[in-house]
Amino acid sequence: MPRPLRATIHLDSMQHNLARVRECTPGAKVWGVVKANAYGHGLERGMRGFAGADGLALIETENAVRLRELGWTRPVLLLEGIFDASDAPLLSKYNLNSAVHCLEQIAILEQASFERPIDAHLKMNTGMNRLGFRPDQFQAAWRRLRAIPAVREITLMTHFANADELEHPRLTVREQVRRFCTGADGIDGPRSLSNSGGVLHQAELDAELSNDWVRPGIMLYGGTPGGKAAADFGLLPTMTLSSEIIGVQEIVAGDNVGYGSRFQAEGPMRIGVVACGYADGYPRHAPHGGPVVVDGLRSTLVGRVSMDMLTVDLTHIPNAGVGSKVVLWGAGLPIDEVANAAGTIGYELMCALAPRVQVAEGELAAHG
Repeated sequence: MPRPLRATIHLDSMQHNLARVRECTPGAKVWGVVKANAYGHGLERGMRGFAGADGLALIETENAVRLRELGWTRPVLLLEGIFDASDAPLLSKYNLNSAVHCLEQIAILEQASFERPIDAHLKMNTGMNRLGFRPDQFQAAWRRLRAIPAVREITLMTHFANADELEHPRLTVREQVRRFCTGADGIDGPRSLSNSGGVLHQAELDAELSNDWVRPGIMLYGGTPGGKAAADFGLLPTMTLSSEIIGVQEIVAGDNVGYGSRFQAEGPMRIGVVACGYADGYPRHAPHGGPVVVDGLRSTLVGRVSMDMLTVDLTHIPNAGVGSKVVLWGAGLPIDEVANAAGTIGYELMCALAPRVQVAEGELAAHG
C-alpha cells in the first residue's frame, strides 16, 4: 500500500475559477497562466482545467512546445519571451506568442528567419523594475519591433507590482496605469495589464483600467495575491493535500516533541503523527500552532516539521487515531491560511509539491 499522502486536483474548481475571471473582467480575453507546471498541478491538468481559456501563458519554452504536442491549438504566450537565438525558430514553428522586454530580444527577432508571422507582446516597465522598457523608451522599442516584417500583431503589456493593495504607499495600480498610458500614447494594439490582483479589483478600477487580455495566475488555482480571502472573491481551492495519522503518542507535562525539543507539553496531551514533511513540500518553517484539519475538526501543528512527518494536537479530538484523515490544505482549509501561518504565500506551497507525493483528480465536493 502506498504512503497515505495525496494531492487531489479539482478540475471542477479550476473551471469555476476561470469563470470567475470572466465575471470580473467581462469582454476581456483570458490567458490562463500555467507556468511552474501549472502551479504544481501538472501542465496537462492545467490545459484541461483551463480548456475554456482563450490562451495559455507560461515561462518555459519546452513546455510551450509540449502544450502543442498535447493538442492545445489556441494561442500560447511565453511570458518572458525567448532566451536565446536558437529559440526564435520555435515561435513560428509552433505558433507561439512571445513577450519582448529588452533590446537584445528585439535584435534576435531582427536576425531570425521565420516560417510564418509571429505575434509579440511588448512589455513596459511601469514601476515593477523587473522586465520591460521604461515608458520613455517604449515608443522607440515599438517602432523597431514594428519594422520587423515577420512580426504581425503587437500587444502592449505591463505587470502590476501591488494589485492586491490598490493604495500602496509606494506605488499604486492607478499610477502604473497612468505611466502605461503615457508610454503607450498613440500606439494602436491590444492591451494586457491585469494579473490576478488587477482582475479581482477590476470593479474598483473600472474607470482607469481597460484590458483586451488579462493574465490571471494564482486566482485560477483558488488563492489570492493578498488582501481578502479567496472565498471572499468566490474562488474555490483547486488542490487538496491530505494524509492520515500514522501514529499516536500520549505525553505528560514536561515531555518534548520533535527535533530540537522545541515544544514542551504543559499537561497531558495526545500527539498525532502525520505522514507528511518538508520533503513532500510542506514548509519546514511552519510554526507551532499552524492550522490542520483532522477528521473534519480544526487542530494545530505541534513542534518542528520533519523530513517525512509532522505532529499535530489530538487532545481535543478523542476519537482520532491511526488512520484518521488529515487535510493539510485545500478543501476545508484555505491554502492561504496555511501559507500565512508559515510566513509564506500559497504560490510557494503549490509549486513546492514534491514529485514523491501521489497526485490524483477528484471533485471538490467529494472532499468538502
